[in-house]
Amino acid sequence: MASSLTSNDFQEGVDGEDAGRGLVSDENALQKHVAFFDRNNDGIIYPWETFQGFRAIGAGYLLSFISAFLINLGLSRKTRPGKTFSLETLMLGVEVKNIHMAKHGSDSGVYDSKGRFVSWKFEEIFAKFARTHSDALTSHELKAMLKANREPKDYRGWVASWTEWITLYNLCKDKEGLLKKETIRGVYDGSLFQQMEREKLATAGKKKE
Repeated sequence: MASSLTSNDFQEGVDGEDAGRGLVSDENALQKHVAFFDRNNDGIIYPWETFQGFRAIGAGYLLSFISAFLINLGLSRKTRPGKTFSLETLMLGVEVKNIHMAKHGSDSGVYDSKGRFVSWKFEEIFAKFARTHSDALTSHELKAMLKANREPKDYRGWVASWTEWITLYNLCKDKEGLLKKETIRGVYDGSLFQQMEREKLATAGKKKE
């Protein structure tokens, strides 16, 4: 049975005297989300690192290649404002510290404009759309959420959100076709990627034995 909480319940804590209570203010959650793909920890994510990151979590070669190209192409200029055209800019690096500048529209709102995690917006996803199970989304419910989040004529945002969530669903759904709440939470703070990489390495190790 889906949660009976409403968006107004979650709005408490961000309005008035409680403003900011739902935010992780001591660390930028969006930076943590993308830091996994900064494979050499230099603060810049290049396409080959994005490719390596996708491969590390179990994505196929084609999906990893396409994702690396499109993600870096779409985010590089936004995270490196003021950079003049040069060989360096052609390498499509994405600066982790400026990742909030590449935040697109038509999203869930779980990251605020500074890249901080907004807990009540995260809970709102399940309050509004988790109708079959209170702690998971079905494919149909996920698509309903994406449709509800669309901003008028924000076609790039529509495509970006659809691509992100459908990729997540295909990689992380369970045997029953459910995208669990704890899985989604792990995506927002970046911990899921590390877990997926460890599981893949463990599986590969067992095959070698």
